[in-house]
Amino acid sequence: MTLIGWAQVALALILVFLAAVPLGRYVAAVMQGGRSALSPVLGPVERGIYALCGVNPAHGMGWRGYVAALLVLNALHFLLLYAILRGQYYLPFNPQGFSGMSPRLAFNTAISFVTNTNWQAYAGESTLSHGAQMLGLTVHNFLSAATGIAAACAVSRAFAASRLRTLGNLWADVTRAMLYILMPLALVVASLLLAMGVPQTLAGSVDATTLEGAKQTIALGPVAFQEAIKLVGTNGGGFFNANSAHPFENPTALSNLLENWSLLILPFSMAVAFGRIVGDRRQGFALMWVMGSLLAVFAGLTYAAEAAGNPLLHALGVDAVAGNMEGKEVRFGVAASSLFAASATATSTGAVNAMHDSFTPLGGFVTLFLMQLGEVVPGGVGSGLYGILVFALLAVFVAGLMVGRTPEYLGKKVQAREIKLAMLAVLILPLCILGGTAMSLMTESGTGSLSNAGPHGLSQMLYAWTSATANNGSAFAGISADTDLLDWGLGVAMLLGRFAFLVPVLAIAGSLAAKPKLPPSAGTFPTHGPLFIGLLVGVILILGGLQFLPALSLGPLAEHFAMLAGKTF
Repeated sequence: MTLIGWAQVALALILVFLAAVPLGRYVAAVMQGGRSALSPVLGPVERGIYALCGVNPAHGMGWRGYVAALLVLNALHFLLLYAILRGQYYLPFNPQGFSGMSPRLAFNTAISFVTNTNWQAYAGESTLSHGAQMLGLTVHNFLSAATGIAAACAVSRAFAASRLRTLGNLWADVTRAMLYILMPLALVVASLLLAMGVPQTLAGSVDATTLEGAKQTIALGPVAFQEAIKLVGTNGGGFFNANSAHPFENPTALSNLLENWSLLILPFSMAVAFGRIVGDRRQGFALMWVMGSLLAVFAGLTYAAEAAGNPLLHALGVDAVAGNMEGKEVRFGVAASSLFAASATATSTGAVNAMHDSFTPLGGFVTLFLMQLGEVVPGGVGSGLYGILVFALLAVFVAGLMVGRTPEYLGKKVQAREIKLAMLAVLILPLCILGGTAMSLMTESGTGSLSNAGPHGLSQMLYAWTSATANNGSAFAGISADTDLLDWGLGVAMLLGRFAFLVPVLAIAGSLAAKPKLPPSAGTFPTHGPLFIGLLVGVILILGGLQFLPALSLGPLAEHFAMLAGKTF
């Protein structure tokens, strides 16, 4: 590890935290229907959308109505995206003449982009036309992120309300999230990426002459705008198969810094927005401290593991000074690749600028464990906030057990109904991840997808089910995912990981919103200080460890000790 490497990590995180506070204030104002600097331009557009669709933004929805509208919206968009992927041959902007996807791959991909997972069991530049990328994937990058923001704001209102039967209006929330937050941010980031050399064209490809004199056909397309929303919306699906390791998606160290900033900025801003919506900024900053401290620690662990290198390669004469450069781009190096990997798996982004399959066992362990924590440090856009609030309820419940009083969070009594729903949501992850991995490894189809035996093969399959259920979308690159088992199985895991978690959370929000908001008393446990921050960190780590450390011990941890002993598989 070097001072320059640590400076790269520190610079990226500092830039995120500095921007998260003003952006969080802006997000809170916009999602509460207030005016902003963009209101004179976008206000008439917003009102026009409401008039066209017959929506009254002041009409609130109960939690059941909010859930029903959210599920119907996403179901319709799943069908739309499935149709686009199956029939892309008939769409415009198809210079390559690509045909449609198979039914199972179209199902997997449509579920993937609707749930903000963006798992890709295909190579984008050789499978999808420009029309399918723009009209299908890019549109759903916006929609899935807007759904997360809307749900997080609905949950935030539940803590701010007293005896309220509604959580807001889904249609207004999604519209505002897209118009005022996602679209402006994506336009700014896309413009900067264009200036840094990322292409934005409808041309299919360009021919180039290599240094050896051979001819090479290089795929092109409308990359910059899709790259921007893939990161800003914590989506992660790359235009190219190599994702953000591809020089047309991420050409320089400066673009890499911008992309790392882009995928972190909204999740941290949502924590600040939460403090604003509930009327106590300290609550938002407490959540941001939890998210930021855990991200910094795990990014440091990844950097340390990758900088130490692989002793098996060192024994073959590979220079140990550079660390583990296998699967990494020289233009980024170990430090920037490690931070990007930690950021992408701590959020639901899933973008990669290095191949996680080539990380050291401990580096791969960190990326796996970050997803298995529920992606709440800081998590996806919106989903990270409502996910960490579930853990906050469990933390105050544990604190209440220790002191023998009914737990409260932000003036709301946390009772049996909320805890049962919280545990129902939390248990979705181990059910799908561990159950799906075990099922896959018991079948010839599942084991046939692996490129490695032993602990690393287990890690590949465990990573696939973890990434799908946690709605992340990254992969250990050695797995062959386009099979009947994984296309259908991982598609169901993505669906459950998104909506079987979200529905209980909105049910919790409905229950809390209807309760009176109690004033703090002498016995109220403060939820904005170091004690609560430490307790919340402990609950997140302990729950993650209890659920997944046994499986991780058989995968990356076993591989680490085998590596130290000089063994390969």
